Amino acid sequence: MSDAIRSDAIASDTIAIIGDRFMLPSVFAERIVAACGKDVDIRMLEQPWPDQPMEHGYAGSKLDGLKEFMGDPDQIAGFIGDAPMLVTHLAPISRSMLERLPNLKFIAVSRGGPVNIDMQAARDHKVLVVNTPGRNASAVAEFTIGAILAETRLIRSGHESLRAGEWRGDLYRADRTGRELGEMTVGIVGYGAIGSRVVKLLKAFGCKILVADPYVQISAQDRNDGVEHVGLADLLARADVISLHARVTAETTRFIDRAALVRMKPDAFFINTARGPLVDYDALTEALSAGRLGGAMLDTFAVEPVPPDWPLLQLPNVTLTPHIAGASVRTVTFAADQAAEEVRRFLAGEPPLNPC
Repeated sequence: MSDAIRSDAIASDTIAIIGDRFMLPSVFAERIVAACGKDVDIRMLEQPWPDQPMEHGYAGSKLDGLKEFMGDPDQIAGFIGDAPMLVTHLAPISRSMLERLPNLKFIAVSRGGPVNIDMQAARDHKVLVVNTPGRNASAVAEFTIGAILAETRLIRSGHESLRAGEWRGDLYRADRTGRELGEMTVGIVGYGAIGSRVVKLLKAFGCKILVADPYVQISAQDRNDGVEHVGLADLLARADVISLHARVTAETTRFIDRAALVRMKPDAFFINTARGPLVDYDALTEALSAGRLGGAMLDTFAVEPVPPDWPLLQLPNVTLTPHIAGASVRTVTFAADQAAEEVRRFLAGEPPLNPC
């Protein structure tokens, strides 16, 4: 790597990179050099996520309502120093921090939403914030298909029984075996970058597809392919599989509650690869414990890491993964490329591609 990339560089044109063990600062640096040339000054800091958990902030944040962040504000502000540009994944930027960073003019957040940045404070301080929408859309969409198949084709059930030394030949019985997606109706809640990709992948299976999202229109191609745009209540009542792909807002927080779960078919499968706060997990635990759902696959949770004594961990009809749907090598390189292009455009005086 060029000598221009120095961890101790402090200059008026310095780019401060705060990455972690997923979004590696060295990858950010390599892509920025490739996009901007070797004359940029870069200093790097690596945070210990995901080996250590981030702060979530959904139940209350110590940093002015910021969510999903990692890092001590004093240490982060001290590292950024006089750098006018910041590229980060999880570092928080609060109003009080911005007041200590008068030179900061540009922040690139390698995420779909800048929840770790106080956006109103950034606007007040005339700091341009850009993000990387769709950075993990392909990864999450692929994972979602795998999650659906793990439930509908009894992959999890077969694995767990065989691991426990039990040969479950009964899973071949007509009254117990799984169903093919081609004979099922799949409901997609949220039609953004991820939800629309899941729809595209599902078409290959020949299933009936429903989409619920009051803020967007489905594409002409999806309409021509028979995808239905419906209300949430209609989707919950008709779908054999319900998959969440919505953002966390005041409107969507815990919107999958007891009433929503009652509307679902008693043999429906529930998939959440979006965000934990979308779901009332106490109500979901009750529904699964009572056998009012066919099963669930959950990648995200209201509290992360989940408590070791959490009842959901003990249920036999749920598959759990530790928030890894968006984790892929391509997510890292794609997000770094997007951030590097935004840096190049800022340095060149060009308008950003993805302003927040």
